[in-house]
Amino acid sequence: MGNYKYLFGPVPSRRFGRSLGVDLNPYKTCSLDCVFCQLGRTTEKTVIRKEYVPTDAVLFELEEWLKNDGMADYITLSGSGEPTLHSRFGEVLQFIRKNSKIPAVLLTNGTMLNLPEAREAASLANIVKVSLSAWDQASYGWVNRPHKQLRFDQLVEDQKAFRSQFKGELWMEVFLVGGMNSMQDDVRKIATLAKQIDPDRIQLNTSVRPPAEDFAAALSKEHMEAFTHLFHPTAEVIAEFRAKDAEHMQANQETIFSMLQRRPCTADQVADVFDMHLNEVSKYLGILMRSDQIHVEHKNSTVYYAAKNKKEKGYAHV
Repeated sequence: MGNYKYLFGPVPSRRFGRSLGVDLNPYKTCSLDCVFCQLGRTTEKTVIRKEYVPTDAVLFELEEWLKNDGMADYITLSGSGEPTLHSRFGEVLQFIRKNSKIPAVLLTNGTMLNLPEAREAASLANIVKVSLSAWDQASYGWVNRPHKQLRFDQLVEDQKAFRSQFKGELWMEVFLVGGMNSMQDDVRKIATLAKQIDPDRIQLNTSVRPPAEDFAAALSKEHMEAFTHLFHPTAEVIAEFRAKDAEHMQANQETIFSMLQRRPCTADQVADVFDMHLNEVSKYLGILMRSDQIHVEHKNSTVYYAAKNKKEKGYAHV
């Protein structure tokens, strides 16, 4: 991977295998401040659409990557915030579709789909993944912490409108957090709304990577599997991506673990040392957490990651 400013990866994705990320926002520019976000709290909560990063520079990097690397399962608009806030994200999707056979994916929280121009631009993707993790304004407020102008009922109607015009595959992520939206009655309410939107696939997710808030508790795979039948189509629990499937990904994981064996580090410090995008670092930290090789330490409200010693393995750490 070359020294790119707006591209990162390909990274291991539980949904998309080896995914090249395209980042169209400054760090944590988003319309939501989800308690489970792997990148931490939103620092710029906004619903203003503009050209946050130069489109021409993004397209130049994509052209260079396709020419010199070009190996990925998907090219995904994701990264440091909500990609549809970028006013020209459709041009990026159009470039990918025109210049590559790699499927173009848009990961969106759906909050900008109230705008006809945003729905038209999103329709240029092969796959669009939307999110639905609440069932009314109150639950939307405590799980997703939206911008004050956003309304949950409008979000649902916008996703219905997009479904009616989108010819590609519409996927939906339902993110479940222990104690917040994980009671069976709550999940059933979400499933009822999901059926109205009519996605092609529904995927249940939980906090397998370090979340924005400590209280965003993960559910067990068995707990989530018990909910899959509530959805139509039947939901799937997103499988872990096995880093051993790609040698360079395994090498990155081992290198990060080796660093954490020497001293505890924040995610930002790991990103700086290895010149990785924070999104990429969070994925590797998630793999190391799930394999019980590292744990979290809190120091003066800052989150550090440290390697477990042999005595610690098998015990929970917070």
